[in-house]
Amino acid sequence: MAFLQLKKVEKHFGPVSVIKGIDLDIQKGEFVVFVGPSGCGKSTLLRLIAGLETVNSGSLHLDGRDITTLPSSKRDLAMVFQSYALYPHMSVYDNMSFALTLAKADPKVIDEKVQRAAKILNLGPYLQRTPKDLSGGQRQRVAIGRAIVRAPKVFLFDEPLSNLDAALRGQTRVEIAKLHRDLGATTVYVTHDQVEAMTLADRVVVLRDGQIEQVGTPLELYDRPANQFVAQFIGTPQMNLVAAKLLPQLSDAFTIPVPADGHIGLRPESVMLRPTGSGQLQGKVDLIEALGAETLVYITSEQGAQLVARQNTRTAVRVGDAVGVAIDTPTAHLFDAQGRVALTGAIAA
Repeated sequence: MAFLQLKKVEKHFGPVSVIKGIDLDIQKGEFVVFVGPSGCGKSTLLRLIAGLETVNSGSLHLDGRDITTLPSSKRDLAMVFQSYALYPHMSVYDNMSFALTLAKADPKVIDEKVQRAAKILNLGPYLQRTPKDLSGGQRQRVAIGRAIVRAPKVFLFDEPLSNLDAALRGQTRVEIAKLHRDLGATTVYVTHDQVEAMTLADRVVVLRDGQIEQVGTPLELYDRPANQFVAQFIGTPQMNLVAAKLLPQLSDAFTIPVPADGHIGLRPESVMLRPTGSGQLQGKVDLIEALGAETLVYITSEQGAQLVARQNTRTAVRVGDAVGVAIDTPTAHLFDAQGRVALTGAIAA
């Protein structure tokens, strides 16, 4: 049986339905990431699990216990917020120990738990400082430490890295992954950043308009997206999606007919530059993004198809150059006019 189970969960704000019958099973020790565009309902769903919002219909179960109507304080969950939510007048030590102090836990036990969490998060030298004396990354570690001290059954993270700069996001992401591995705790993590989702998750839940589009491991979603929305949402840069009529040269390359008014999806690494006159397509270079370890080349084909190619080597081509384009058709995806998958990882004829 699932450790955390959501059964037909719905949430309405007045006449607006924001969560529309979510069914999801999360196993003990699993790291699950909710990802999707702004307004898809991912943070609302996390708040329903946390007990910060009431469920209109459906049920929530944790470790075999129905927690649907329990107050947040009785659910044995700990939440880390985007805004840190630290008490500004309290020291780091007092912030981390606050929940246990309220519960009138033994001071010796409190100290042991705070010191252990501080050691895990490298916060030992900062325990007597107040939040204003800390950097953004240190504040977020304090918020995580406060959750660790409570030793909950499930950790809930609501976009915890969005207030940090790029370098600190990468560093803190590594710390969260290591923390999850060391503690073995069940974790539900919300983000709009699909790179975070791909690098942290055991399984990713892709949400759109209050519904689940697909659940799977990061590579399952990347290699076998359930529909056009998932295909374009997962992956950076996103999948090339080109109207099939703009790539007539590829129509005979697949084992099934290309859907009328459908689209061909190509990952950037499936688009390769070739000398002019070779490859399936001919095009012109519009933009080059030289990123050091990889190069992204933006191309417009003779038929007007916009493509981005990713290569792991530096390129000698320049903006405005004519190039040939080779397509790795066995890795292509076909979608019909409604965005449904017609063929995933198409096999060349």
